Amino acid sequence: MRETKQTNLEEDYQYCEKIIKHHSKSFYYAFSKLPKPKAQAIYAVYTFCRLADDTVDTIEVKEEKINQLNHLEEELKRFEKGEPIEKPMWRALRDVFERYQMNIQPFFDQLQGQRMDIDFVAPETLEDLENYSAFVAGSVGLMLLPIIASKTKKDLQHQANSLGVAMQITNILRDVGEDLRDINRIYIPQELLKKENYSIESLRNNEINENFIRIWETLAVRAENLYDQFSDSIHHFDAESRLPVLVSANVYRGILDAVRKKEYDCFSKRQFVTPVEMQKLTLQSKKILKEKNILVNEE
Repeated sequence: MRETKQTNLEEDYQYCEKIIKHHSKSFYYAFSKLPKPKAQAIYAVYTFCRLADDTVDTIEVKEEKINQLNHLEEELKRFEKGEPIEKPMWRALRDVFERYQMNIQPFFDQLQGQRMDIDFVAPETLEDLENYSAFVAGSVGLMLLPIIASKTKKDLQHQANSLGVAMQITNILRDVGEDLRDINRIYIPQELLKKENYSIESLRNNEINENFIRIWETLAVRAENLYDQFSDSIHHFDAESRLPVLVSANVYRGILDAVRKKEYDCFSKRQFVTPVEMQKLTLQSKKILKEKNILVNEE
């Protein structure tokens, strides 16, 4: 019986692994290098986040989005109470919660972030943007924290949130055109557009001029500062987590340089980090950890 249970759990984790492998090659590339138990735990958390995100982004009717999100929240409440939910993701997450000192609140925060997208209001200030990003992405960093920093006594919540916010700002800078074209959303703070005298009409016309580049770089530099805040604390994370987590941060950060190399064209095509660049960033991450004398378990 126990062997059957373990076989079923393995299948549940395989289901979650397929989700992350399909939807995020950069995350999968980095986190698949973790020891298997930690990698599987991250796949399960990612699957929850993907389900929450798809509930908002792939359903067109607002009422249906709300209904599906409410259903997911009800399942999360049942999960919190310890009730069994016979679905691969929830069974995998139950195992994760049993193996790590997980906190349920970031999961609820993630759903709150998705509700902010349903009733989307364009951010007025950078502070507004970062507050939104903390819910939709900082929450992910906080979900993963007990897995990738399971042995530390240091409070790393600020760093985990910083990484999530940095990644969300990176997403926004990569997807400016796509977000406007496909879902009619502008995540760039309104006061920044006004400051640089760059209109919504210019945005809709895909104008890449000096004004737009200054706006884009203002947000990119902020994201890079947040990446630095995270990276400066990498030595506090579990030894076997350091390289994969730093690689994930640096690969995502590499998206900013990918957009720069294409002369800030974030309108016509989604820019990405190539497999060759991923390998280079992995080597750079190893070098950074070696210089800090904290690289272990690099295989």
